[in-house]
Amino acid sequence: MSEPSQTRPITTTGKKILEQEAEAILLIAGRLEESFSDAVELLASCTGKIIISGMGKSGIIGQKIAATMASTGTTALFLHPADAAHGDLGIVGHDDVVVCLSKSGTTEELNFIIPALRQIGAKIIALTGNKRSFLAQNADITLDTGIEKEACPYDLAPTTSTTAMLAMGDALAICLMQQKKFTQRDFALTHPKGSLGRQLTVKVTDIMAKGNAVPLVAENALVTDLILEMTSKRYGVSAIVDGDGHLRGIFTDGDLRRLVQRGGEFLSLSAGAVMTANPKTVTTNTMAKECLDILETWRITQLLVCDSELRPVGMVHIHDLVTLGL
Repeated sequence: MSEPSQTRPITTTGKKILEQEAEAILLIAGRLEESFSDAVELLASCTGKIIISGMGKSGIIGQKIAATMASTGTTALFLHPADAAHGDLGIVGHDDVVVCLSKSGTTEELNFIIPALRQIGAKIIALTGNKRSFLAQNADITLDTGIEKEACPYDLAPTTSTTAMLAMGDALAICLMQQKKFTQRDFALTHPKGSLGRQLTVKVTDIMAKGNAVPLVAENALVTDLILEMTSKRYGVSAIVDGDGHLRGIFTDGDLRRLVQRGGEFLSLSAGAVMTANPKTVTTNTMAKECLDILETWRITQLLVCDSELRPVGMVHIHDLVTLGL
């Protein structure tokens, strides 16, 4: 029998680092106070912008927090404190809330703009590990993100501390999202390129074939005309309509194969005589994802799109939906 593989030292170290960072998040969770609720309520009631600011690694975490808030229903942006001190502070208004990130609470570039923020009238939320710092003492609300030790063996490089800030930022963003009753559909609107966005925002009218591209013939047309229409439009199907353009039925290449198998003369028959009545259809308001569900449920490859008076106005093929990534 082969010897069980031993964990290599690097893997052991990696595991310890992950455990240390996980413990840090549990530590700040255990210390979470009612000030967290105050912070969420302040952000939710903000009539201006949510501005996130931080220097160095804290600033990078701040950019991620701003992006998370922006994508979950809150107008948020990142402001570099050094740029703010050289004119960009002009974007801050009295009805804004500024979230400041600093492990020590003594970051020079950040603290330099604190008095100006107070004069402007913006509210300040501090995420810091030093509740006695200048930042904490001048903030309206302070959230404790203090950690015992960085994952860095020299306790220097921001690692565990930035993980704690990121987790606190995520907690703020998600609680804020819930406070605002942000829905899946709202999420889709801010993520139109994503899979969920396509499912919840794309309608059949956005992708369907329209006008002359839709195969259809009158119910008194001959089967020969029907076959030509199906062939020229390349959908393997044709709608059958009455004199006023209302849908009467459908004829597919499967129907044609069954006519051939039965034998006998059928080319001189009318389209109305060979059609299948009451075919599956969708409306112009149908979402693309719902359309795909219908196609898969009934094991068909295309659907007619009809208006409120059951007149064919479009056709959707399953390939159109697959191309969207649905």
